[in-house]
Amino acid sequence: MLKLRLLNAVAPAYFFVATAVTFILHFCLFVPTIFPNADTSLRSSTALHTAVFLFLMFNALGNYMMTIKYPAESASETAVPVCSPHCSDKVDAHYLLNGRHFCKLCRKVIFRRDHHCFFTGNCIGNKNMRYFIMFCIYTSCTCMYSLVLGVAFLTVEYSISFENPLTFLTLLPLSTGYFFMGTISGLQLFLVLMLYVWLGIGLVCAGFCCQQVLLVARGQTWCQMQRGELVENRSPWRENLKDVFGARWILGLILPVQTVETYSEDTDALKQD
Repeated sequence: MLKLRLLNAVAPAYFFVATAVTFILHFCLFVPTIFPNADTSLRSSTALHTAVFLFLMFNALGNYMMTIKYPAESASETAVPVCSPHCSDKVDAHYLLNGRHFCKLCRKVIFRRDHHCFFTGNCIGNKNMRYFIMFCIYTSCTCMYSLVLGVAFLTVEYSISFENPLTFLTLLPLSTGYFFMGTISGLQLFLVLMLYVWLGIGLVCAGFCCQQVLLVARGQTWCQMQRGELVENRSPWRENLKDVFGARWILGLILPVQTVETYSEDTDALKQD
C-alpha cells in the first residue's frame, strides 16, 4: 500500500513535468527552428501549428482538471465501511455491494468505480468517466503531434533522415552510444528520449481509451471485469454511451465542459444493480 500511495503522489508530478517540458520544447525549440524568421508565406503555417498544439494541450489539461473536479465519490458516506465477505479486490479497493467500492487510496466510497487513476490521484467512476476518456484522447493526440514536430526538428536541425523506418528504431541506442562517446550533446539525447516518451504515452493512452469506450458501450466497468462479472446489457450501446458522454457529446469533443447531468447516488446504485 505504501508503494501505491507513493505512486499516487509521483504520477501527477510526472504528468505536470512532462506537460511543462513539452510546452517549452514546442515554443522555445521546435517552432523557432522549423519556421525560422517566418515571412508572410510561413506565418500562416506557424499560426496553424501553434493553434493546433494549444487546442490539444488546452483540452488535455482541461479534461484532466474536470476529472479531478467531478470525483465519483459519495458525498453522504464518510465513515470507513466494512468490507463484504465476497470481496475479491485485495489491492486498492473493497467491493461493498450495490455498485459501491471503498478505495483504500482515496479513503472514500466510490459509486460505479472503474479504477483508480494515479495520474489524476482519484478514482474514475460515474461522474468523471467522460472527462477521463477525453483526457486520454487529447493526451494521445498531443503526444503524437509532439512526436511529429520532434522528428521534423531533428530533420531540420541535425539533418537526420527518417525515410528508412529503421532509423527511428535504432535512434535511441545509437544516440546513447554517441552521447557517451562525446559525439552528441545532452540536449540531443534528451530530445531523442522525449520522442520515445511521447510515442509510449500516446500509444498507451490510445489503447486505454479504446478499452474504456468498449467497456462504457457494454455498460460495464473495469472492476466488474476483475471480479469476472458479465453484465447483461439492459440498454443498447448508444444509450450507454449517451449516459456517459451526455446529449451534447459533440460539444464535449471540442471543449472540456460538463455535458452530462449529475445523477443522484440512489440512481447510480440502481443503475449498477
